[in-house]
Amino acid sequence: MFKPDSPENAVFRAEVRAWINENIDPEIANTTLRLPKEKLIPWHKKLFEKGWVAPHWPEEYGGMEASLDQQIIMTDEMGRAGAPEMVTVHGIDHLGPILIEYGSEEQKARHLPSILSGDVVWAEGYSEPNSGSDLASLRTRADLDGDHWVVNGQKIWTTFGHISDWIFILVRTDQNAPRKQAGIGFLLIDMKSPGITPRPITTIAGDDEFSEIFFEDVRVPRENMVGDPGNGWRIANAVLVHERLKTGHPRYCQSALARTRKVAKVTGAFDSAAFRDRLAGLEIDVLAYKALFDHAVELTKQSQASGIEASIMKIKSLDILHEIVDLLVEAAGSSGPITGRFETPDGPVDVTDLFLQSRHETIRGGTSQILRNVVAKRGLGLPS
Repeated sequence: MFKPDSPENAVFRAEVRAWINENIDPEIANTTLRLPKEKLIPWHKKLFEKGWVAPHWPEEYGGMEASLDQQIIMTDEMGRAGAPEMVTVHGIDHLGPILIEYGSEEQKARHLPSILSGDVVWAEGYSEPNSGSDLASLRTRADLDGDHWVVNGQKIWTTFGHISDWIFILVRTDQNAPRKQAGIGFLLIDMKSPGITPRPITTIAGDDEFSEIFFEDVRVPRENMVGDPGNGWRIANAVLVHERLKTGHPRYCQSALARTRKVAKVTGAFDSAAFRDRLAGLEIDVLAYKALFDHAVELTKQSQASGIEASIMKIKSLDILHEIVDLLVEAAGSSGPITGRFETPDGPVDVTDLFLQSRHETIRGGTSQILRNVVAKRGLGLPS
């Protein structure tokens, strides 16, 4: 079922589209790889000044308190304009809502304003070597020593880890907990603390958006623990559900389709009836997926979601995205994978970068293989 905008939402969509068109810098639009921090912060500041940087935050904390429909519209329009993912995403989308729900008043007062303004960039420290999808097996530990937690361990695949000011991480606070999901805490750490060593990781796409981070006897004030020291697993799952649903937004497939059309018209691939049939089939798949996504949003609005919708969205969207990007590479012809950046009358298209970026998205927020197991067990009741 396709849901048209209500009259009120249609007005809001038009306002958002006009503002983005007027304010986005063409230099940062329609890029595939993550841009340097210094190029992204000005875009954050514009959204902050407009009051749109945190549409999902309550007004009392400086947010927009937008409806779920309005949030989806803003994401739609950002995708249509090719707006980049902000370097402040972990603070705005992940940590901010967590602090609002679980943080102390002191933690909210200290961190929320600087997250909102973009003055402090946050990283997310979840994955560890041999503890990625099986996150509950993490081994980074935090031992209480007077008024400080002493942290030792390693995190890996940490987005923006080497350029962030602060990081929120999961740590094992109870080594003898009866269940591996228990005894895990959610800790806020200043990246300037002695004993922290970040090392950038170069991806197959050639950028260094990820890093590994080593913690050696890092002393963290006791008050930097969010909630109970054993409640970190519950908090982490709240973050991951949001991350998976966002990764599954149709904007990524829609953007890839638009780029495929641009390239195909330049190379002549669009002249082939067989190519147009495949492209039309993928366009239908994206429309059907958009309807599924909207249905999941409706369930969430009505508090009827079962908890696996975010996993389903991420799996399905990436399956479709990979098919679209494969067709894009084919449309680019033999020179596409070599040149990487393909010039079209409607702007350049990063063919190779998009192909490589789409592959490592299967890991983000939980690998697709593990999420299929989650759907099988929790959704279909299949045995482990």
